[in-house]
Amino acid sequence: MTFTAPNHDGPGPAQAGPGFVGSSSTPPGPPIAGSIPPGSAPPGEAAPTPIPTPATATPRNENWKRSTVEWILVIVGALAIAFTLRATSFQVFYIPSGSMEPTLQVGDRVVVNQWSYRLHDVNRGDIVVFSRPEGESAVGVKDLIKRVVGLPGETVTIAGNQVKINGEVLDEPYLPLGTKTDGTGTPVPCAPANPCHIPEGEVWVMGDNRANSSDSRFFGPIPESKIVGRAFLRLWPLGRLGGL
Repeated sequence: MTFTAPNHDGPGPAQAGPGFVGSSSTPPGPPIAGSIPPGSAPPGEAAPTPIPTPATATPRNENWKRSTVEWILVIVGALAIAFTLRATSFQVFYIPSGSMEPTLQVGDRVVVNQWSYRLHDVNRGDIVVFSRPEGESAVGVKDLIKRVVGLPGETVTIAGNQVKINGEVLDEPYLPLGTKTDGTGTPVPCAPANPCHIPEGEVWVMGDNRANSSDSRFFGPIPESKIVGRAFLRLWPLGRLGGL
């Protein structure tokens, strides 16, 4: 019997049989040595940096915006606190007269702590700013500045050019040597025969320039509630900057 080989030259595609190269059933072989996988850099060269996509850049932008907003809130809050403290705690006063010379000169600027006496009692020797007492003749002046000499419950006597508290001569190292204190001819002279009694809740104040000061010798003791605060710093002039 004679067999005839299949003719592939005729119409119709040739069918690859088993074992032929290019058959879809044959798995790919191992990579050829020296070949470079797709997406990899040649030996000795850095791999290309991937370009960030909008999805990866968005979180960084959001963090920057959030940090900016937080800093703005912190700055605004700090400024608000500073202005509040300035309005409620510290105030600068101008010295218009020479009643506190030589400690304070005309034109000096002093810083007053308005919280001092909310934290502690008034102390002898403190320089205080207080509302002008009714009847005081200082026209156009809202506040006065003097030194605390007598405290609540004490008696004040002015005799022999000196101030006595409860009968004892008061040591006043802040006054220039030879300063004389006289109550003669004042509305509240506190003579030895009639000492001045300081009621509770009030203090006796006097200027350091005893010969030129309208103080408790003229208007009597002042209520502590009228005290604006304690002067603790001379701010101006810079050449005399310092504590009080």
